[in-house]
Amino acid sequence: MLITLEGPEGSGKTTQARLLADWLRARGHDVVLAREPGGTPIGDQIRAVLHDPANTDMAPWAEVFLYAASRAQLVSAVIRPALKAGKVVLCDRYADSTLAYQGYGRGLDLEALRQVIALATGGLTPDLTLYLDIAPEVGLARRRAGGGEFNRLDQETLEFHRRVRAGYLDLASQEPQRWVVVDASGSVEEVQETLRWILVQRIPAL
Repeated sequence: MLITLEGPEGSGKTTQARLLADWLRARGHDVVLAREPGGTPIGDQIRAVLHDPANTDMAPWAEVFLYAASRAQLVSAVIRPALKAGKVVLCDRYADSTLAYQGYGRGLDLEALRQVIALATGGLTPDLTLYLDIAPEVGLARRRAGGGEFNRLDQETLEFHRRVRAGYLDLASQEPQRWVVVDASGSVEEVQETLRWILVQRIPAL
């Protein structure tokens, strides 16, 4: 089973993914926690290029193909082998990030992006996508206050991040059977409790 977590900057995906993986393991499941971009030695090298604040002149389609290359490696080396072994894969970002950021955010053609995604993933789509929703102003403030990585995409304009959020909500509305929108403005504990409840409701086997 492939479960992905998506959301704007500062929505808490990484923290929530880690806590959710710990919870699932405590319930007896074999869980692989993955992330995008990166998650493999090759992918982590690509991540460094994508996130480097100095790379402000990166062409939008170059950005797309770098994300796709990292994703292709992750699917091949980590996700598919784990799924084949019967494990639960929790992925901190996946293909929907490309549609939200490069499609809605940068204005690239969504159908062309879907073709690139299909090639990179071999058509592998999540069983469930948990979207952590938060206002861009709040999320970016969290990122700055957190003292962690503030990368090239974080530096984009507020309007860009608003388009990304709107894109995510549009994608979620198109596939309600796969997506669940979660208010990420609460405490870490409150959001985690909601995510656990969703998993129990949507996937009783977990």
